[in-house]
Amino acid sequence: MAQNTADSGADSPDSSSLIAKIPMKNLVAGVIFFLFGVGVAMAVPSVEIAWVCAILLLTIYLFAFEIVGVDVAAVTVMVLLGLTTLLAPVMGLEEGLVSNKNLFDGFASNAVMSIIAVMIIGAGLDKTGIMSKVASFILNVAGSTEARVIPAISGTVGIISSFMQNVGAAALFLPVVSRISARTGLPMSRLLMPMGFCAILGGTVTMVGSSPLILLNDLILTSNKALPAEQQMETWSLFSVTPLGLVMVATGIAYFVIAGRFVLPTTKKITEDDGASSSGTMEYFKRVYNVDYELREVVVPEGSPIIGEMLDPVEKHSRIRFIAALRGSEDLRIGPGGLARDVGIESGSVLGVLASPQKFRVFVEKYGLEVRKELQTFQEILSPSKSGIGEVVIPPGSDLVGKSARDVWMRKRYGIAMVALHRNGETLREGEGIRDIPLKAGDTLVVHTTWDALAHLEKDRNFVVVTTEFPHEEELRPHKLGWAGLFFGIALCLVLFSDLRLSVSLLTGAMGMVLAGVLTIDEAYKAVSWKTVFLLASLIPLGLAVETSGTAAWIADQVLSLLDGVSIWVLQLAIAILATFFTLVMSNVGATVLLVPLAVNIAIGAGADPAVFALTVAIATSNSFLIPTHQVNALIMGPGGYRVADYMRAGGIMTILFLVVMMIMMNLLF
Repeated sequence: MAQNTADSGADSPDSSSLIAKIPMKNLVAGVIFFLFGVGVAMAVPSVEIAWVCAILLLTIYLFAFEIVGVDVAAVTVMVLLGLTTLLAPVMGLEEGLVSNKNLFDGFASNAVMSIIAVMIIGAGLDKTGIMSKVASFILNVAGSTEARVIPAISGTVGIISSFMQNVGAAALFLPVVSRISARTGLPMSRLLMPMGFCAILGGTVTMVGSSPLILLNDLILTSNKALPAEQQMETWSLFSVTPLGLVMVATGIAYFVIAGRFVLPTTKKITEDDGASSSGTMEYFKRVYNVDYELREVVVPEGSPIIGEMLDPVEKHSRIRFIAALRGSEDLRIGPGGLARDVGIESGSVLGVLASPQKFRVFVEKYGLEVRKELQTFQEILSPSKSGIGEVVIPPGSDLVGKSARDVWMRKRYGIAMVALHRNGETLREGEGIRDIPLKAGDTLVVHTTWDALAHLEKDRNFVVVTTEFPHEEELRPHKLGWAGLFFGIALCLVLFSDLRLSVSLLTGAMGMVLAGVLTIDEAYKAVSWKTVFLLASLIPLGLAVETSGTAAWIADQVLSLLDGVSIWVLQLAIAILATFFTLVMSNVGATVLLVPLAVNIAIGAGADPAVFALTVAIATSNSFLIPTHQVNALIMGPGGYRVADYMRAGGIMTILFLVVMMIMMNLLF
């Protein structure tokens, strides 16, 4: 993981401090999981199943309580499975739970390569600027009323997310929704949740719409290895789930059109004038975040007590932010690689200061500084055409999650000076420790930056830039739209009308875009969420161990004994509810890997269609609306100003609707 060299100066926590940081509830939960594991070990019929159950419980614990990142947890579990080959005699096994020859098969699996290709294709389409055209089209068609804008935005995102990762579709449309909100005056909070929910629902429209559905056919083939010939399952085709998925998206749209006035909060309302000028921008951030900062220029005279001080302690104690500094006649510090917290203040230095009027007065009086009535030294570089305040969101999968602004030297590395942090409906400002708080997915950062630096952040997967109305050089390639459409169409035709594997068909389209110059190869690499790749590839061996060790069959027998005599649809509903619960506390990929083998064995024991039960799991893992644990929900939480209670209110009803519609459609179709 890339990290600024300045990080090396930070203190490295020892093991005792790491343990101290683990919440007590996690320690208690760990003890409960351990005791439960001991109980399971005493009840299972074989040592192999006991060890697989232990690793399953460890996986669920790591995912549910986020002891480490989900990708780190998945790779750790994969390594543990590999080590069982070495430790087999000590563990009482004849051989390892997964052969080392097959341990890394997940990285070359059809599912993983397909996901990589989908991400590259999505990035290629975005690079053509088609999203801006979509925004304009939506405004032309839907007008400015909420009842028409919500279906237009949500329906479009739902269809787009059926061919790319739903969090990618949501990230692409976040600036689009911001632009539509600015032009119509509709609050962001009234538009983002419908858009986000429909992005998740859109993942059920095709078999490449979400990671669980991409993974499903591989899991079916894995399960077939342990099944007799008469019970072998057929894999699903690209559009097998399309009728179900379209009804799901339509249900989500109808829900928000009918009930949106009751379940959607009203937290932000902006107009186009908010971003039209420097004063308008400041007024917007003052109204939304209560950030009443002004940009001023001061000169450090001889004898000032600030001489020799570093920027960091002065900022901290005075509750201000330095935006630019000129030391001497040529040492101008601004933007990436420029201003940093360890820069010293010299006599004669000119400082650009962002602060509230009250804090600014106290700061000037304390250090005896000379205040200029207007910007002189920084008149050009800090003009509204070159710099200003913007909003950026930390997306799921960002390398910055878990790190603070201080850890990554954010101002020096990215050229953005954070002046406020908005999280869970609360805004923290300078002086409240915002640079020391570990960042979370969904955090909205209010930053002062140059527009050039902000334009670079638009290409950085660690950020989603919400501010769209700022001057920047257009780097899109609209002239490549024809090539992008051609290779997208070729990929789709290969999926539909050839016997090529899904990964080969999609990679044909992805590489075609690279060769045609729609994307550079470096942009293609950046488009891939390697965290998702490692998460998925590392969990595939666990699914293999669950199936081949007999663990899935044993758990299925226990479930069937508990639900003895119930009808098949009740069993199917139980599987769907179980998958819904799992996906709320862990990744949908992890839930799918764990539950598909279980669902297959339950279906066989009950005389039902195992392929349909497996599909039930893959569909139900998209039922993640109740709390903001899904990547899409985490992404929109900050920009929408949502609280957990907002998700519980709107998502609770959506969760029930999802289960009802899914059960009805699956029983009608399959």
